[in-house]
Amino acid sequence: MQTILVTGGCGYIGAHTLVDLMENGFDVISADNLSRASESSLLGVEKITGKKVKNYTVDLTHKKETEIIFKENPSIIGIIHFAAYKAVGESVEKPLDYYDNNIGSLVTLLQMAVEYNVKHFIFSSSCTVYGNPDVIPVTENTPFQMAASPYGATKQMGETIVRDASIAYPLSTILLRYFNPVGAHPSTAIGELPIGRPQNLVPAITQTAIGKLPKMQVHGDDYDTRDGSCIRDYIHVCDIAHAHTLALQFSIKQNTYKSCEVFNLGTGNGISVLEAIHAFEKVSGIKLNYEVGPRRAGDIVSIYANNDKAVKQLGWNCQYGLDEMMQTAWQWEQSLAK
Repeated sequence: MQTILVTGGCGYIGAHTLVDLMENGFDVISADNLSRASESSLLGVEKITGKKVKNYTVDLTHKKETEIIFKENPSIIGIIHFAAYKAVGESVEKPLDYYDNNIGSLVTLLQMAVEYNVKHFIFSSSCTVYGNPDVIPVTENTPFQMAASPYGATKQMGETIVRDASIAYPLSTILLRYFNPVGAHPSTAIGELPIGRPQNLVPAITQTAIGKLPKMQVHGDDYDTRDGSCIRDYIHVCDIAHAHTLALQFSIKQNTYKSCEVFNLGTGNGISVLEAIHAFEKVSGIKLNYEVGPRRAGDIVSIYANNDKAVKQLGWNCQYGLDEMMQTAWQWEQSLAK
């Protein structure tokens, strides 16, 4: 059996990717220290797939702890590395925590891949690597600007580290730069479950709609965009998850080592924060209580993807539109309330 180690497997994208991998014939194990997630998501994965997933509750910055996973699972052929801190605002407040955790865990995992002959390595990168781009949509060849946050900087550094490792060692590596994952699995068994006050737009919307939050804030309406709010490329989490399976299959099929491929994962559509709010109001029939506040440190003005490369080389296509993103996110929030 081909076993894939999914780090951050109890997290939002990690859990959806576990499901997609299993639905496509892979055996999976998770590594998640549960500092930003809950093992309850693995119960949701089991509900969808009918299979239990083992989770190693280890800190991936600790080499000896991490090594246990590889010693106990010699069938691991690939690593999909999600585990990272990801809140832009928090990274501005606690940069050293972000550099320590996000870079340290990546280096440990690459060392394990080399030591235990794990050939396929997929790195969860981000559109934040582009900073505030001069031209949009961005392609994989768009030059990086200075990262707008320490979180973005960890993704830029992470890409450099993976690329350097792929030159020096027999690794087949893929960098997946994704844009703004939203929504939930249509079964409502898994979805986005932020700890504390949500940092991302859609859980802030759904928590406000259901009454967990009294109101939500739009961070600035004075940007140079069509309605003054920031523009992002929102993409359904199941579409993101499936791209990881396709990337892994691509890596196995290509069977070329000392290689590093890069793919943008976005819909190619720029949606403003206010447009996303109005889409939710339309789908749910609920008038959202929101106010416009000041700009937030670390936010970029506008970004969306050119996804031609992923479509052509991976055979990837987005199955979910904006209304379905909002609909599944709202159904997930309602299922949590029950």
